[in-house]
Amino acid sequence: MAKNGNDAEIDEGLYSRQLYVLGHDAMKRMQSSNVLISGLRGLGVEIAKNVILGGVKSVTLHDQGVAEWKDLSSQFYLREEDLGKNRAEVSQPRLAELNSYVPVTSFTGALTNEYLTKFQVVVLTNSSLDEQICVGDFCHSNGIKLIVADTHGLFGQLFCDFGEEMTVFDTNGEQPLSAMISMITKDSAGVVTCLDEARHGFESGDFVTFTEVQGMTELNGCEPIEIKTLGPYTFSICDTSSFSDYVRGGIVTQVKMPKKVAFKSLSSSMAEPEFLLTDFAKFDRPGQLHMGFQALHAFEKKHSRLPKPWSQANAAQTESAKQEQLDQAIIKKLSCMAAGDLAPINAFIGGLAAQEVMKACTGKFMPIMQWLYFDAVECLPEAGDAVLTEEECVPRNCRYDGQIAVFGSKLQELLAKQRYFLVGAGAIGCELLKNFAMMGLASGEGEVIVTDMDTIEKSNLNRQFLFRPWDVTKMKSETAAAAVKLMNPSVRITGHQNRVGSDTEKVYDDEFFESLDGVANALDNVDARMYMDRRCVYYRKPLLESGTLGTKGNVQVVIPFLTESYSSSQDPPEKSIPICTLKNFPNAIEHTLQWARDEFEGLFKQPVENALQYLTDPKFMERTLKLPGAQPLEVVEAVYKSLVTDYPHSWEDCVAWARNHWQCQYNNNIRQLLHNFPPDQLTSSGAPFWSGPKRCPHPLEFSTNNDLHMDYIMAAANLLAQSYGLPGSTERSALTKLLQDIKVPEFIPKSGVKIHVSDQELQSANASIGKRRRTVAELEELKAQLPSTEAASQFKLCPIDFEKDDDTNFHMDFIVAASNLRAENYDIPPADRHKSKLIAGKIIPAIATTTAAVVGLVCLELLKIIQGHTKLESYKNGFMNLALPFFAFSEPIAAPNRAGIDWTLWDRFEVKGIQSNGEEMTLRQFLDYFKVILDLQLSILTTISEISEYLRLIHVQKNFSLAVC
Repeated sequence: MAKNGNDAEIDEGLYSRQLYVLGHDAMKRMQSSNVLISGLRGLGVEIAKNVILGGVKSVTLHDQGVAEWKDLSSQFYLREEDLGKNRAEVSQPRLAELNSYVPVTSFTGALTNEYLTKFQVVVLTNSSLDEQICVGDFCHSNGIKLIVADTHGLFGQLFCDFGEEMTVFDTNGEQPLSAMISMITKDSAGVVTCLDEARHGFESGDFVTFTEVQGMTELNGCEPIEIKTLGPYTFSICDTSSFSDYVRGGIVTQVKMPKKVAFKSLSSSMAEPEFLLTDFAKFDRPGQLHMGFQALHAFEKKHSRLPKPWSQANAAQTESAKQEQLDQAIIKKLSCMAAGDLAPINAFIGGLAAQEVMKACTGKFMPIMQWLYFDAVECLPEAGDAVLTEEECVPRNCRYDGQIAVFGSKLQELLAKQRYFLVGAGAIGCELLKNFAMMGLASGEGEVIVTDMDTIEKSNLNRQFLFRPWDVTKMKSETAAAAVKLMNPSVRITGHQNRVGSDTEKVYDDEFFESLDGVANALDNVDARMYMDRRCVYYRKPLLESGTLGTKGNVQVVIPFLTESYSSSQDPPEKSIPICTLKNFPNAIEHTLQWARDEFEGLFKQPVENALQYLTDPKFMERTLKLPGAQPLEVVEAVYKSLVTDYPHSWEDCVAWARNHWQCQYNNNIRQLLHNFPPDQLTSSGAPFWSGPKRCPHPLEFSTNNDLHMDYIMAAANLLAQSYGLPGSTERSALTKLLQDIKVPEFIPKSGVKIHVSDQELQSANASIGKRRRTVAELEELKAQLPSTEAASQFKLCPIDFEKDDDTNFHMDFIVAASNLRAENYDIPPADRHKSKLIAGKIIPAIATTTAAVVGLVCLELLKIIQGHTKLESYKNGFMNLALPFFAFSEPIAAPNRAGIDWTLWDRFEVKGIQSNGEEMTLRQFLDYFKVILDLQLSILTTISEISEYLRLIHVQKNFSLAVC
């Protein structure tokens, strides 16, 4: 078994997505931490799962109890044949499979002080208050970090004590901000003004440092300076009156400063608790629940059991709390469901607790200070519905006893009949399937259909916990379905490998959607989310939508006739990089990486695709000639180069092409740019041209002794060889010899070459009619020189699709080298392979803790939907950031009325196409129906198919056009 430790290398292939959340330093600290998790019921196993996936040094599972029926409602690594066996011992081999780098052991003895000293972090679940205080006092006085977590039905509790002085190295996990400087005053305030291209984003109290400042050089490389913001573009630093005069330029960068945090012990904090609020609508709830949980401990200590579910005669005693301060209604609910054990609540609290373990190990992110309470009582039947009784919630010696104790047996029957469509079997999809299985969704007549067209990759294993190393290359949906069946054999689940979209509407047709009770999205792109949203609106099906981004997560519930849809509100589009910035004036590594990605597409995919289409598609040229502006010439030029001038016949040809392309991009083009705009160029206003966001470049001189230069040639030559079906090579010494014999043409910058300074200037040039006229003759000449399409069999063309996660395919080798060479041209700090992959590959940072917590909230909304909640205030959209930590819940936005009338996106007109006399309705009669009966004037009528026996599901769109099926 591979092991973690101080000297262990981080497996970037496995941890890549988590590394983008935590960083290498935090991961190394976590790999040195031994963690004890006590209590292996549903909450404990959820915490253990997330911590093991995270990659600590070791995990020890402690439990002195045996598996009972009620455990099976949320403990996904216990099975019916495990009843009566020790929970830790049964769970240990199944949890150990999650991560071969983390040794997992079980322990069934008493938690003595001597035993506790083996661990850096101790987690207590399902423990008595006496044990919590005893262990807590010892841990506090011995530098061991403590987390206490507990759940009772729809209620959860979390407590953290990380010692009297803990250092937090990064409080929020955000990338340090930076901005370009336009001015620094020389006075007592030292006011820094940033370029007005974007707000600096700093806050008072932030620390910053400076680079590339001309004139006031005392600031370059200075110790971090605390700032005071004066506006969106200005802030003051310190007294600069003794500094040199500021001339121009400079970059200011935020510095993450360590922060000291002090914690009270559990026994001290009990009397004077500090709460983290999870729901601002429940401002006084934490104090109520703080007393309520203590009352439950007192009740259990006195009676050796928890209060019976929904027993009116056995409400939790509250001797330890002040009666006059209690909200009796909420305390009664806590008492009535104290014996309950719900998978969604355990998923949410377990995700949070595991993140706190990681904070304790690493000092990354701000810990919970110090108590967190959560409840989801909105999941109970709405006011006016049937009241739960003790008889309905009595244990039945079945796997759902923990859930029946909260909701009764009738909900369990409803859950079993549900037919749900889960779109995606990635991280969120795996967590949803686990919760579905524990809850008993589709465990009777119902069915869960899960579709995902992806196969399992190594990087998935760090957070998609249903998969194992031996599952790599298998289909996600089938593998996830099989894993969930082991957790609950009663669940009916079917795996599909289809992409949702217009091309699969024959599979997911009217009959399919009309048979569903709801849809859950587990998608990673907006387009697919919006497509599924449109389908749910059309078929009037509830939709559960969620997503994560590192430690951030959100949940949105879409309810027919009640809420807006997912597409009703959208995030603003990502800000794109101006073309001229990419082509000639980059000033950040993000610019050079995007340029490198464009290079990849423009060298190894698009021209090869065009050439292949030219050879195989008779209508390619006809379509090309219809393109606007100069595009026809550009496309035909690219085809000509691919099939004639740049067509390689050997590995040597590929190397020669790569060497000449290197010279063109990193020397010739830069020299031409400097010929047009010399370093001392001034603008019309007399200001230096190369200032502000424009960094003055310098050409590079090729050398076989420069590793970065050789990396580029090796990657580019191999990629070109791949795209033409030629064998490549990785022999570096042989490559050096080949390069010595290549003659690079001499380049002399030319006068009259137009280089556009702004995108507006470029667009004006592209729109020029004169330019289009000048290209006609060139276009005809190039067409005549292209090889005959009858010779297609002579060409072995293979367009290359960018794949970031294969370290052997030269894709990221090319991106890193191409980007960093261009960064060197412009004196931009380079990016390592890890950062380059994040930006160029547009990777979404991900961690198992956030996913688990988000899915817990999703499944709470599912419980409301299945019970038929009809009040908007019963549902909760949620947002969280576990790094801060921060939580916000709100009512979903009601479906808005359209054009000032009582009509929402969920409404339809249903019109029968056959009249009472048996004749088919004419178009005139159809229009009159709306005008006379409904007082609506139709302006546009869209016919989707022939009007046949019935005109049904007529959907009024925003402009009051009608879709007629």
